[in-house]
Amino acid sequence: QVQVVDSGGGLVQPGGSLRLSCVASGRIDNWAVMGWSRRIPGKDRELVAQMTPSGTANYGDFVKGRFTVARDNAKNTLTLQMNNLRPDDTAIYYCWIRLGATRKYWGQGTQVTVSS
Repeated sequence: QVQVVDSGGGLVQPGGSLRLSCVASGRIDNWAVMGWSRRIPGKDRELVAQMTPSGTANYGDFVKGRFTVARDNAKNTLTLQMNNLRPDDTAIYYCWIRLGATRKYWGQGTQVTVSS
């Protein structure tokens, strides 16, 4: 059994910053990929960022250098530093961990609202 717990969302003004945190526990191997996705109301869920165990990171096109993902393999934690937030970043952000090709476990989600 694998559990994922994400946190750190909240209300922030445009141009502000938030830091999301995630911790995974359970039977996790050394090849697990961890990442963040988000769901904007009325749209499909989209990838925000992901990181391999070796530290290779990929970001959604909309990130444009504003977000940074970081990982601690020993603790199975993943953080997402989000800067210069915009109203269209408002969404529920979900942390996930993928084991092998198909087994993906999701956190419960954390709401991020960017509004003045």
